[in-house]
Amino acid sequence: MLYYLSLGSNLGEREQTIRNALQRIEQQIGTILRCSSFFYSEPWGFESENAFCNLCCAVESTKEPLDVLYATQAIERALGRKTKSQITNHKSQISNLQSPIYSDRNIDIDLIRVFDEQGQEICLDTPELTLPHKFWQQRDFVKIPLAEIMQQ
Repeated sequence: MLYYLSLGSNLGEREQTIRNALQRIEQQIGTILRCSSFFYSEPWGFESENAFCNLCCAVESTKEPLDVLYATQAIERALGRKTKSQITNHKSQISNLQSPIYSDRNIDIDLIRVFDEQGQEICLDTPELTLPHKFWQQRDFVKIPLAEIMQQ
């Protein structure tokens, strides 16, 4: 399967943390085929003085989507992430869905889009994982790096 992942960091040595995450992705998930350039952006969905460093990568893996999700969460924890975004019951300005509460973080790894061996996009909507990622088209820090590697 072909996974498109988005990585971001707005605390500490952002670029190095992302490089460390990429090494772990190679070790634990699959072969990284392409990486975008670093993309710098203001926080999305919350206010912070800390700008984000982001990139997207394409990863070939034999793992199933939930296994990749669990692996990315383990990588986040190994790199010092303490909590994931919390879901609230209030309506968000960005959608009519329940909205997450975002905060500063040293690493965030999201599954954005996944394609099977025949090139068909995998769509999921479970409590644990939604594919494609429901906000990716609203986020320049995902859209721009993703377009860079999908055109290669």
